[in-house]
Amino acid sequence: MPAKTLMIQGTASSVGKSIIVAALCRIFHQDGFQVAPFKAQNMALNSFVTKEGGEIGRAQAVQAEAAGIEPSVHMNPVLLKPQAGASSQVIVLGKVAKNLEASQYYDYAPYLLGIIEDSLNQLRSAYDIVVIEGAGSPVEINLKEREIVNMRVARMAGAPVLLVGDIDRGGVFASLIGTLELLSKEERDLIKGIIINKFRGDLELLKPGLRFLEKNTGKPVLGVVPYFRGITIAQEDSVYLDERPTDSANGDVDIAIIRLPHISNYDDFDPLEEQGCTVRYITNPAELGNPDLIILPGTKSTIADLIYLKQQGLAQAIIQRAEVDTPVIGICGGYQMLGKTVDDPYRIESKEGGVAGLGLLNNETTFNHIKTTTQIKARVIADGGLLGGLKGIEIAGYEIHMGQTRNQNCLPAFQVLETPQGKADYFNGAISSNRLIFGTYIHGLFHNTNFTYAFLNRLRQLRGLPLATAISIDKQAQYDKLAEIIRQNLNMSQVYQITLGRNYGLTRLGKTQKKHQGLLR
Repeated sequence: MPAKTLMIQGTASSVGKSIIVAALCRIFHQDGFQVAPFKAQNMALNSFVTKEGGEIGRAQAVQAEAAGIEPSVHMNPVLLKPQAGASSQVIVLGKVAKNLEASQYYDYAPYLLGIIEDSLNQLRSAYDIVVIEGAGSPVEINLKEREIVNMRVARMAGAPVLLVGDIDRGGVFASLIGTLELLSKEERDLIKGIIINKFRGDLELLKPGLRFLEKNTGKPVLGVVPYFRGITIAQEDSVYLDERPTDSANGDVDIAIIRLPHISNYDDFDPLEEQGCTVRYITNPAELGNPDLIILPGTKSTIADLIYLKQQGLAQAIIQRAEVDTPVIGICGGYQMLGKTVDDPYRIESKEGGVAGLGLLNNETTFNHIKTTTQIKARVIADGGLLGGLKGIEIAGYEIHMGQTRNQNCLPAFQVLETPQGKADYFNGAISSNRLIFGTYIHGLFHNTNFTYAFLNRLRQLRGLPLATAISIDKQAQYDKLAEIIRQNLNMSQVYQITLGRNYGLTRLGKTQKKHQGLLR
């Protein structure tokens, strides 16, 4: 029989659906079930490349990791990456399908339902439980008839739905009751429970509201999840950058990351905070100051964001800092910006045919119709300056980029040794003649602890700062910590009853699937 399903929907975007799904995937995995995440359609600029070279939302990669499995394109068959000019790149089963305006996409979306159903069925045939994530709100009146990610998927999967509301932003009771009121009776019947997320305060004071909620909706409140910090799990949406804590503001190394309008894969830099650096996201020249390092991150719209840098005065500010030997790094789109020119002769990304770069690296980028998406293993081959003493360190990461960059009298920074398809041998990135500026297409660079530890101490050395010891982050322990918070604050007995159709109990009952034979069928 196909896997059981459970769906998490929310009253709005950023209410915590992704993190709840990750936590449930971890809990089911801890309890011995084979579990997979699924999101039919995701709109995100933070993405990940699977081993087969397909691009999916970063959240589904995180959820798969929490579930102890390898990410697959079937976990997120449709990914939308917003671009400049109100259009999106549409990625289907990991590969670019089209670039569409919003109105065009809604005409195209119904044709994707078959692909979505096939991916869901593939997961259901391979796992015991599939935890499905919705998107935004299921009751957006202007979108409801054409949506392919919320109630339509719940009906497709026959999935019971848990509705999540964010109390931290206020109005949680109105948003939960309002959502239920705007659903049809058939859809309302699919809602089996309510979760209140991001609670701060005394739970006793909230209980009258919970009783009111249950009485007026007829739906049980399955738990109240506290607002928590201190768990280092990659976030999906750039909204997080507005809400992120500033606990690391007293770090010894001051790193300024340029917050581009179409910033992507900003989780590349999470390890820098984890290693005790102050990480600031900069939107104007006045905020730049005199950092120890400037980073130009990835972007989905290199040309549009490069024009933005010039209009804001940030381009000139970065150049001025580089002229006085402030180190600068560019990742992916940021690497492209560091060069002399970015050309788009086929108007793939922009209506502009091309634009001058910052000129900090002697290279040129040209966009074409081929998108590179691959995991890689590489090693540092540059030496001296910012990468002094790092030559030979091996790293793992992934590439996601349109266009190719040609170096002109620039030394390469990295050599790619391997991809999932086999051995490889090509250069990646470039370093300036003074060795204080480098760029690369490698996402996940700083998630390599050995590289990051050596790099940060080299940066400290160059900036006259004391050296530091590496801070060890156990990612698996972070998922366990997240799972424990949810276990403590969610009625998992009811969650299992809703998911499996029977009470699984309040405690973990084993670590092998043998202990659950017959339970799911």
